[in-house]
Amino acid sequence: MTDHFSRRTILTAAAAMSAGVAMPSIGRAAGEWKPTETVRIIVPAAAGGSTDVMGRLLAAHLQPVWGQSVVVENRSGGGGTIGAAEVARLKGDGHTILMGNPGPNAIAYSIFKNLTYKPEQLQPVSNMIRIPNIVCAHPSVPIKTIPELIAYIKANPDKLNYGSSGVGQSPHLTGAWWLQLTGLKMQHVPFRGAGPALQAALAGDIQILFDNLYPSLPQVLDGKLIGLAVTTQERSAQAPNVPAMRETAPELAPFDVSSWFGAFYPKSTPTEAVTALNQQIKVLLAKEETKRTTLAMGATLDYGTPEQFSSFVTAETAKFKGIIDKEGLQMEVK
Repeated sequence: MTDHFSRRTILTAAAAMSAGVAMPSIGRAAGEWKPTETVRIIVPAAAGGSTDVMGRLLAAHLQPVWGQSVVVENRSGGGGTIGAAEVARLKGDGHTILMGNPGPNAIAYSIFKNLTYKPEQLQPVSNMIRIPNIVCAHPSVPIKTIPELIAYIKANPDKLNYGSSGVGQSPHLTGAWWLQLTGLKMQHVPFRGAGPALQAALAGDIQILFDNLYPSLPQVLDGKLIGLAVTTQERSAQAPNVPAMRETAPELAPFDVSSWFGAFYPKSTPTEAVTALNQQIKVLLAKEETKRTTLAMGATLDYGTPEQFSSFVTAETAKFKGIIDKEGLQMEVK
């Protein structure tokens, strides 16, 4: 995920979460597992993005509940794989949590040929939120819907291109899967991040943009871009007039792509610790402060048991593997 939120927003939300759990006993069942030393939350991304926001909200919630310091450590680089690899190598004792997302925890396994960790080294605990991607068109292109885009490409082959935040990123693979399902072709133009891709779309340098919901959605609401579809199975509450992709054409019925953010432990972590963290995530996601913060991010809350999250991550990994293999994409972690 490449959208960013102000430092003030993050700290204000975290402070609100701390205020909501000021007494150490709140939200904790008698006999529940508790850490005995400082807890580290590894965020495999830079400060300010959605992964970081969710890591800091979780830290602010856990610290007073567990009665131990909870620190967030940003380990960006390698598409999130540097931070994920650090946690995967650890012997699990419940004191190091990975705040994961599709990059290092689903896409990386198929796209990086020199990846240093495997899915079985990490224990999914619970997902926390899902955020759709969005497909936009520049107003100069005579289309306003996905069916019109399909018809235009068929009538004008090789005339349109599409941009994304980079090769192998979720928006790029979203576009690749869309083309695979429709049997169409567009030239992919990768950029070094969502910001440059959005600027190119606004300037008309690229005609179609596959992006995270933010920062593109404000441009759609302002009329600077045409919102064609969101990529989750349901519409976004922030953009109710933009259809879900699966609504737009029969061949797109299976379409479901989101940026998701959830917690992982090293695989050897005791079941008691996994259960305790899972239950605290459930408490956190039920809080009104959390609901307000995540709604502002365009997110849908998505708590699940460890078993449910494990099944979800396995399915996501298989989905992206199919897309990546068909595209013939292979990269190296740098």
